[in-house]
This record gives sequence, structure tokens and C-alpha cells, in this order.
Amino acid sequence: MYGKGLRPLSIATIVGIAAALSLVFFYAPLDADQGFIQKIFYLHVPLAITALIGFIVGGVFAIAHLRSGNRKWDAYSYVSIHMSVIFGVAVLVTGSIWAKASWGHWWVWDEPTLVSFLIVFLMYATYYPFRYAIEDPERQARYASVFAVTAGAFVPLNFMAVRMAQSLVHPRVFATANGGLPGSMMFTFLVCLAATALLWGTLVKLELTAKSTSGQLKRLRRALDAPAPGGGSSRIAPEVG
Repeated sequence: MYGKGLRPLSIATIVGIAAALSLVFFYAPLDADQGFIQKIFYLHVPLAITALIGFIVGGVFAIAHLRSGNRKWDAYSYVSIHMSVIFGVAVLVTGSIWAKASWGHWWVWDEPTLVSFLIVFLMYATYYPFRYAIEDPERQARYASVFAVTAGAFVPLNFMAVRMAQSLVHPRVFATANGGLPGSMMFTFLVCLAATALLWGTLVKLELTAKSTSGQLKRLRRALDAPAPGGGSSRIAPEVG
């Protein structure tokens, strides 16, 4: 069930990424101040936006789990957060590279945009040890969902606080006094954002499919009275039914 539609989604992702890279290197103009290094913007910012939205999506799935008690929504929440944390690592790496090239430092602690994203990332990094510390599957899913809802509500509040900050060290792309990005750069950025979102969705669906297949194999083993290798079920990740 979870694997249905994975192939066309994967093809759309490949096409989207190819189109995005073509626009970045052959269509979008060089930035007048930063030159070629500015092109990392088309990777860094879409990754950041997708990761933050993915955290919120994980919170929405967690609400569905708390309302219904269906473990499927817990698995959706877990995978959404898992993939967004991976994207978050990529955001921090690309951001550090961009900062070093533009500002001469790998990190600038007085820039609220950077620090706020790091806070969000570290908060979600605690999701895993918090979840793994609970042995009972039902309590684990319920407490993890409460965490996901609370952390998900913090993400837009944190974003609004950053937008109200006075520091302008980090580039403000939208709604600036100069009108933001020119048309060619904005179009390229939107295509990159769509391609990154497609990549996130494809990876989430792929992981859900893998967990669903693993769960089916475990149920078949139990039906055949043949215990899974190692015995027992995993406490680390929720099983997808």
C-alpha cells in the first residue's frame, strides 16, 4: 500500500532536481556581490524551508495519532521528523560553507537566523533519545506525539521571532526594501524549492514503504511461528501496519 505511487514520485523528483540544477548553473545570473558561491543559496534555503515544514508536518501527524490512537499516524510523524532532521544536517553543513565563503567564519553566533535554526535542530535531535528511553510501545508513541506537537508549535513561533529581529547579517530574501530576488533568481529558487520538497516526500514515502514491508515480514514470521532474528520487535522505530 505504501509503495503505490513511489515510482512516478521518484521520476518526478529526478526530473525536478535535474531542472533545478540546470537553472542554477545555466540560467540564474551570478550574484553581484558574492559571485558563484551565492549559488549554494539555491540548495541551502530550500533545504531549510523543507526541513522546518517537515517538522510541522510531523506535529500534524502526531495530532492525528493522539486523536485516533492509530499507530499509523505515529509512524508518519516519526518518519517526517527523521527525514527533516537529516535535511537539517544538510542545512547546517551548507550554511557553514556559505558563511565561510561570505563572512570568513564557519559560524556567526550573533546572527539570529543561524542560531534559531540550530536551536530547532538540537531540540528535534532530542526526539530520538526521548523516544528510545520509553520501552512500552503505546506510551512511547503517545509521549513522542506530545513532543512532536509541542516542538512543531515552536517552529513557527521561532520563525516569527527571527523575522522581528534587528540583525540583518543573514540575507533576507523575501519582502526586503529592495524587492527581494530578481525574477530569474526567484524562478530558479521556486523550482529548487519544489524539487527539494519532492525529494523530501519521496524519501518519506520510501522509508514508510520499507517499514511497512518489514512489519509485514514480522507478522508473517509470527503467523508461521518463526521468531524474527534477534527476537522481539524494535523499540527504535514504530512499525507501519
